[in-house]
Amino acid sequence: MRGTSTSGDPLRHGNSWLDARIETRSTFAGTARAPATPAGGALARVYAVFPAAIRLSCGIAVALVALVVRTPPVNVPLLVTVVAILTVWSVVFYRRAVKDGASARLVVVDLALTIAACLLMPWLVTLEVLPGGVSWIAVLASTSVIVCQFSLPTWAGVVAGVAVTVAYVVGALWTGDQNEAFAHAAILLLQTVFGAGLVYLTMRSSRAADRAFAAYERTQKEAVIARAAREAERRQNRDLHDTVLSTLTIVGLGAVGPYSRALRTRAAADLQGLIDPARVAVADPLSRVALDARLQRVLDAMPMRVTESLEPCTVPLVAAEGIADSAAAALSNVVRHAPDAAAWLRLHRAGNTVVVEVIDAGPGFDPGRIPSHRYGLRESIVGRMDSIGGSAIVDSAPGRGTRIRLEWTDEG
Repeated sequence: MRGTSTSGDPLRHGNSWLDARIETRSTFAGTARAPATPAGGALARVYAVFPAAIRLSCGIAVALVALVVRTPPVNVPLLVTVVAILTVWSVVFYRRAVKDGASARLVVVDLALTIAACLLMPWLVTLEVLPGGVSWIAVLASTSVIVCQFSLPTWAGVVAGVAVTVAYVVGALWTGDQNEAFAHAAILLLQTVFGAGLVYLTMRSSRAADRAFAAYERTQKEAVIARAAREAERRQNRDLHDTVLSTLTIVGLGAVGPYSRALRTRAAADLQGLIDPARVAVADPLSRVALDARLQRVLDAMPMRVTESLEPCTVPLVAAEGIADSAAAALSNVVRHAPDAAAWLRLHRAGNTVVVEVIDAGPGFDPGRIPSHRYGLRESIVGRMDSIGGSAIVDSAPGRGTRIRLEWTDEG
C-alpha cells in the first residue's frame, strides 16, 4: 500500500527504595531509580503499604491494650509517656513509609523504640500478663520483627530480628519470667526466619516474572519488526511486478509496438513510481478521494480498449490506492494473456460495499492450478486487497473468460 506509542502513582517516590533492594540486595534504601517492571513495581507498592499498615494498626492496638493494665510494678507515668511516643510514632511511620518508602533511617528509629520498650519491660508490663506472649510488648516486638523483613535487605532484616529478640529476652529476664523470655524468643526468631524467607521467595518470583515478561516483549517486538519487513518486501515486490515487470511482459508478448506512445507513457510512469519520493502520498490516508477518477487514470495507462462503467464514488485515500492498484494489476493480466479480448471495468456501490469488477472475454484459466511462485494474482490483487481490509474474488475457467471482483466495505 503506497502512501499509507507513573507520574500519577502516589507511591512513585517510595518505590525506589524497594526497587533498588530488589535489584541489588546490598543497600538499605534505594537512592537510584530502578527500571519499571510489572511484577517488581507491583511488589514495591505492596512492600511500601504493608509494613506501614501493620505498624499503624498494631501501634494503635498496643496503645489501647497497654493502658488497660496499670497494676504495680507498672510505672504509670512512664507507661503513658512510652505509649504516647509509640502511638505518635506509628502515625509518623505510616505517613512516611507510604509516601517515601520505609527507609533505613525510619526502620532504625522504629527498632530503637521497640528495643527501648523491651528493655523497660519491668516497668511497663505487670507479671500477670507477661506469660504466653500476649503482652503488648510481645505484640510490639513481633510487629517490628515483621516490618524489618519487608523493609530491609534480607541480611539486615535478620540482624534486626535477632536484636529485637535479644532485647525482649533481657527485658523478660529482668522481670523474673525466664520461661517467657525464652519461649517468646523462639517465636520471634521463627517470625524472623519465615518473614525473611517469604520476602526472598516473593522477590525471586517477581524477578522471574519480570524476566519472562521482558522476554515476551522482546519476542513481540521481533515479530512486529519481522512482520513489517515482510510487508515492506511484499509491497516492493508488488510495485515491481505491477510496474517494470508488467510493462516488460507486455512488450515481450508484443501487445504494444516499440514506438507506442502508450508504452512511453507507461514506462515513464513506472520509472517515476519507483524512484520519485513523491510517489509516497503525503496526504492524510483517511482523507476521501474520488475512486472513479483513480480508476480512470488506470484506464488511461492501459494499451488496450476497456469498456468502462464508473459510478462516482469517494473512499479514503488508502482504500482508493489499494483498489486502483489491484484493478490495474488485473487489467495488466488481461493485456498479457488476452490482449485482443473484450474487457470491462465496472465500479458501483452495493450498500456500504464498494465493488470493482474487471471482466474479460479471454481464454480464462483454472485458479486452482496457478503455481505458488506466480506473484501477480496472489499478491498484486488478493494480497493487496487483503492489506486494506478488502477482498478479491476470482471467477474463471478455461474457455469462459475471467471475472475479478474487488470488494471493500466503507465504514465511514
